[in-house]
Amino acid sequence: MAEGHEEDVFHHVRDFTHFDLPFGEKLELPQNVFGTGFDLTKFMVLQVVAGLLTFLIFRGLAKRVQGGQPVRGRFWNFWESIAIFIRDEVVRPTIGDSSHGHGDDDHGDSHGHDSHGHSKAAAQTYSHPADVHLPFIWTCFFYVLFCNLLGAIPMLGSATGEINVTGALALIVFATVIIVGSRASGVGGFWLSLSPPLEGPLKVMHIILWPIELFGLLVKHGVLAVRLFANIMAGHTVLAAILGFIGTYASQGFLYFLITPSSIFGQIGIGMLELFVAFLQAYVFAFLSTLFIATAAHPH
Repeated sequence: MAEGHEEDVFHHVRDFTHFDLPFGEKLELPQNVFGTGFDLTKFMVLQVVAGLLTFLIFRGLAKRVQGGQPVRGRFWNFWESIAIFIRDEVVRPTIGDSSHGHGDDDHGDSHGHDSHGHSKAAAQTYSHPADVHLPFIWTCFFYVLFCNLLGAIPMLGSATGEINVTGALALIVFATVIIVGSRASGVGGFWLSLSPPLEGPLKVMHIILWPIELFGLLVKHGVLAVRLFANIMAGHTVLAAILGFIGTYASQGFLYFLITPSSIFGQIGIGMLELFVAFLQAYVFAFLSTLFIATAAHPH
């Protein structure tokens, strides 16, 4: 958190114990809740909101697909199409079929049937082996997406623009990778599989390769946190800087009237780009998480 944000150029992307309201007003959040020393912050509240949005939207979507009927309504079709895209274009092809060692794209023949004997049109009637990881990947994608999108609403913010938030998300992915790898290869087998199998005299190379691969595993998940944090923070910082030109030149007469419309149109353009980045970074986070899980599930 940061105080004295009047002089803080990064105020727009920092966490606070209040929400900023129009005309300089503030909505203070409860502090020292129930005497426990626990303080509520803006990003904490926004993360709860993102979690509730994820739960409510997909609880409603799940109820609509339980009967086997097509989902109706543009709102529900929009979210269903994104969920199916993540399933069919990210999770299934990337993780693949653990029993056959290849992805979902390999499960077909020239007559439009998969290896299970189902027609492609009825592909949703069976469960792909990779679908066991779908709830986690879906949750990662939509939770990050909603955290990103909340930053497009005035007076709110993107919790994913805070390194502690993205670090916690990356830590959850890291723990999931360890669990998946341990189930696939055993606890010891997972850690030993970090280094490629070598035969003969080359076995001594394990002593060098294993620490390097372990370091690489940690770095990959660290980058997962930094990538999301940096992209979201950078976008909001640029927006704040562009709008800041208006206040900087407020007393400059004619220059003020020249800068103001330029800043507003620039903010609109960057804002539209930010909407795209919100979806893109959620996709990248989900894709990399899927890739790490696939590597743990198929160490060879």
